[in-house]
Amino acid sequence: MVRGLLLVMLSVLSTAAHAERRIVVFQPNTSPAQRVALAQSAGGTVVRELPLINAVVIDHPSQVAAAAAKLRTMAEVKRIDLDPKINWLSMADARGTDFALPSASGIMKGIAALKQKQAEEPAPAPTVPAGQETPWGIARVQAPAAWATSRGAGVKLVVIDTGIDRTHPELSGILKGGWNAVTKTDDFNDDNGHGTHCSGTIAAKDDNAGVVGVAPAIDLYGVKVLDANGSGTFDDVIAGMLWAVENKMEVASMSLGASRGNQALADAVEAMRKGGVILIAAAGNSGSSVGFPAAYPGAIAIAASDSGDKLASFSSRGPEVAVIAPGVAVKSTYMGGGYDTLSGTSMATPHVAGLTALYVATHKGATPAAARAALAAASAKLPGVPDIGQGAGLPLATKLVK
Repeated sequence: MVRGLLLVMLSVLSTAAHAERRIVVFQPNTSPAQRVALAQSAGGTVVRELPLINAVVIDHPSQVAAAAAKLRTMAEVKRIDLDPKINWLSMADARGTDFALPSASGIMKGIAALKQKQAEEPAPAPTVPAGQETPWGIARVQAPAAWATSRGAGVKLVVIDTGIDRTHPELSGILKGGWNAVTKTDDFNDDNGHGTHCSGTIAAKDDNAGVVGVAPAIDLYGVKVLDANGSGTFDDVIAGMLWAVENKMEVASMSLGASRGNQALADAVEAMRKGGVILIAAAGNSGSSVGFPAAYPGAIAIAASDSGDKLASFSSRGPEVAVIAPGVAVKSTYMGGGYDTLSGTSMATPHVAGLTALYVATHKGATPAAARAALAAASAKLPGVPDIGQGAGLPLATKLVK
């Protein structure tokens, strides 16, 4: 807990110092070369191109606002979206506070206090299970009972997150590749742990060691869109989403979110839908309304349940929730070859991503709409949980692979 709070505070501090970029969206009839030339003519420095949404990203420490003002006067420019750097893992507060940052002095005082507490209470080393453990959530969604029919073989699934531990023994072999949207390199190794944890729930190998995931035979890919603190710009996240389309992923798992979206993020969700990528997204941990991108119609929003089939108190809720899945005290893989137990809709989402892979393996070519309908049809309502908290209910693997 102390470590997590420290990372959040450090991330907030770096966010406060970040010069905000702009996402410049052009009319569809402009060419990629035109977009770059027009942005540069206005004084903007193009740091990224987002061709699937007809956009470029501009950044200039002292001139980005002036460049944006000039671009708004051009007929070729459709709109300009803000591109803040935020913490997508721990600041998805549905009351809209994820952009309200504390003062730098307050952050530094908090960091000093947390470092002192860390020194007094060092974090325990991760434990490696003896033999293979089936985490409770994997059993609850009936994944092992479906493996005689489908283990997800041949399905291309991408985890869009903090990256994946490329040397973790439970993920080696099934991990086929990926990309780093932050550094724009092929090094997508996880330096936070969150993406590795989600990946293990989806696909940890069935090998009589460690833990096992929902779909242990998929082709797993990792796209790193967040840094070691869980922070990233909107364009980092969007670039990862568009990578999934360009590389023909079938399922995408996104255990991240913000309290507010922007039109560029909405356009990226729509590009995924049109490209046939089934987007499974965390509803959020605000205890109130669903965050973004999960709240967009093209995403399948996932709420979290506990081992007693109750709605987790932190789980976001609303009409956008499609289904619910185990998200409390979930044990899975962690960076450094270890294991950890975490809670959140972040942990519920990979259960459903894995289930979707089992479905796609037995229904090749399934569209996002077909997957949404199949998940709903395979779900059982949890007693006492309101519809806004569980959607269609808890999906079961045995029903999905029929």
